[in-house]
Amino acid sequence: MSAGGQPSRSGVPRLRLDELLDELQVRIDEVRGTRDRLNGLLEAVMSVGRELDLPQVLRGIVEAAVVLVDAEYGALGVIGDDKKLAEFLPVGISDGLRAQIGDLPSGHGILGELIRHPEPLRLSELSEHPASYGFPDHHPPMHSFLGVPIRVREEVFGNLYLTEKRGGAEFDAEDEAVLSTLAVAAGIAIENARLFEEVRLRERWLESSSDITSALLSGAPEDEVLEGMLERAKDITGADMGVFYLLGSGGELRGSLALGEGAEAHRGIVLPSAQGTLAEAALARDGLITVPDVATDARVTVQPERWTGFGPAVAVTVGTKERLSGVLILARRHGRPVFAVAEVAALPGFAGQAALALELADRRHDAEQMGLLEDHDRIARDLHDLAIQRLFATGMTLQSAQRFVDHPQASERLARAVDDLDATIKIIRSTIFGLREHEAPGEASKMRSRLVQALEQASAALGFAPALRMEGLIDTDVPSVVADEALAVVGEALANVARHAEATRVEVSIAAADGNLTITVTDNGIGLPEGGRRSGLRNLAERAERLGGQMEVAARGDGERGTRLEWQVPLVPPTR
Repeated sequence: MSAGGQPSRSGVPRLRLDELLDELQVRIDEVRGTRDRLNGLLEAVMSVGRELDLPQVLRGIVEAAVVLVDAEYGALGVIGDDKKLAEFLPVGISDGLRAQIGDLPSGHGILGELIRHPEPLRLSELSEHPASYGFPDHHPPMHSFLGVPIRVREEVFGNLYLTEKRGGAEFDAEDEAVLSTLAVAAGIAIENARLFEEVRLRERWLESSSDITSALLSGAPEDEVLEGMLERAKDITGADMGVFYLLGSGGELRGSLALGEGAEAHRGIVLPSAQGTLAEAALARDGLITVPDVATDARVTVQPERWTGFGPAVAVTVGTKERLSGVLILARRHGRPVFAVAEVAALPGFAGQAALALELADRRHDAEQMGLLEDHDRIARDLHDLAIQRLFATGMTLQSAQRFVDHPQASERLARAVDDLDATIKIIRSTIFGLREHEAPGEASKMRSRLVQALEQASAALGFAPALRMEGLIDTDVPSVVADEALAVVGEALANVARHAEATRVEVSIAAADGNLTITVTDNGIGLPEGGRRSGLRNLAERAERLGGQMEVAARGDGERGTRLEWQVPLVPPTR
């Protein structure tokens, strides 16, 4: 009071002024907090928008969400085609603790509630919600909860889950608004990352197709190229194993290639048909099929144990209905996510490109074969028109000159020269027959080529290459039954020489003439042992007798040591 009894001029009491100042400070702090949160939200939106690698985008979204709402734990769950969690990315739980907890959630309880009802959900106590299932062993306690869906073009991609707001507080409406805003930005970032991933995948598929086509057209072995195709497909899709079934013209499985984990059980599969295999399912669909769990798929009834330990799989036909090359199968281990549509969308095109490359390579091979056969025909004509005619004329000249020679030894040498020329003409004619007799695609190998292969195989045991002479139309006049027996005889005769004869030179002569097939094997070895035949020779004699023929084995009669075996059977075996 003043001296006159008037109130003080200070106006508002000091206590009231302090209250106003404190309230103003609180408002300033709120504005600053809101500003900081908005800045944080803007920074988080820009951060997730800058990244194009999808796994990094997802990880960045969860980490930003945890910071923005001050949560101790966070996670992003990606929803699969089966409306369950296909991926789950947690933040705030160490790797050691995660291993103790065990399998990641699949979408039950509160997590499933958000999948079934994609709307924001905020809880002060998790355990009080009717959908709560509780927590597995070793799981940290969680009470407060905030979840929001992430949409990509109106499709629910997944959900953001935040738990345990720091300080024991509850998540409020502002936290929900911030997280919902982040979810919108996350949807845009995820769509961009998906588009980038699709473009990158398409480029990798196109590059692989180009490499396969180039390899096939450059003459690389088909098996090597197919293995490369399998490796590329396995790598691009992130599969653990790749299998390629080779299909025959009748739908049979005539072999298989396999790479990756457990590939040993899938190599070299030969079956009369594709029935009961995953290949059959792909052939029935005539395109691409995906399987969530190949180990339990009811369509796989043939050797299903080969798929033990595997889960998701995808299969695609390689080729067209008119020309099927095979079926490509990719599989992941049990527990891994199924193949997403984006991951395998380009697989049919890749398989079609590979099939086209295989067909082009076959056409190129056929063209090369035709060129080779034309060269064979030209060589055969030249041999017939030039070489044989000259040799025949020389032989006639020697024969006419022989009657003018009085010396016995000279006359004998002329006769031997004429015989040698005659034998040479027969050899050249036999070669001409071989050049002109071509194998059609799909036919079994001709007898001539099989004989050459048999002698090549025997060279390793003998230590040298046997000489081979062929005479007559062996490929056309010798029936398959006789040819099979003859090849067995040649192989066994050469094996006997390698085991017992100690020879350094062997000559095999095969002639189809006068209705008989005659095989003569002559060596310069130690000759037959005293006391009779060997058991191997008895087998050869029995083979001849079954076909109505005979076999003779004796010492060489030309003054040199060694053995001469002659095996002869009629070209038309007697009927029984």
